[in-house]
Amino acid sequence: MKLSSKAQYIYNQIENEATKLGDLRKIAKEINKDQTLAIELWKTEKFLSRQLAILIMDNKHLNQELIDQLDNDIQQHEFDERNHLMDWLMANQLTKSKKLISLMESWNNSPSKLQRRVFWYYQARLRWMGNTNQSNTEELLDLIEKNLMIEEPEVQWAMNYTAGQIGKWQEKYRNRCILIGEETGLYKDEKVAKNCVPSYLPKFIPIEVAKLKK
Repeated sequence: MKLSSKAQYIYNQIENEATKLGDLRKIAKEINKDQTLAIELWKTEKFLSRQLAILIMDNKHLNQELIDQLDNDIQQHEFDERNHLMDWLMANQLTKSKKLISLMESWNNSPSKLQRRVFWYYQARLRWMGNTNQSNTEELLDLIEKNLMIEEPEVQWAMNYTAGQIGKWQEKYRNRCILIGEETGLYKDEKVAKNCVPSYLPKFIPIEVAKLKK
């Protein structure tokens, strides 16, 4: 695909191993919103260009149809890249609009595993940002207990992380969330780097609760 001169200039700037997320954010700040440029960069199919494209999209143009198209494109990336792109889309676009938040909240039973991941990651995000007064906590825990071990790995992680955030912030549900980890054994054997918090709920929750008490 032939790029416009503007898109080609930016593409040449960013598509190298030295580019960091901070570099993309700096460029995005200079561009602000440019949906046409975003779509051009997106169509290159390159990971860094798609990250920048997400940053400069105008979320007024985002709807379920376009999100489905982006989702299908993201599915072509390797596991870590596709999760990063979908999470990046959530954090930088989908959470910025009430209309898009409503869409995310409807994705629990989406046929797309990436959209289901976003549903759960958004629920976790609400709680880690301090918004624990949620009316759906019991419902979420029921779904986690029922479906956690039969979900796709990328969705499974987000469900587990949601349980971790509920257990961290809401003492009422803490033992129940720890029990989920004990019964499933999910991430029990996970190896983590020094100073990183393991995903295994019986370890994750006490560590995170201890941080709150410091």
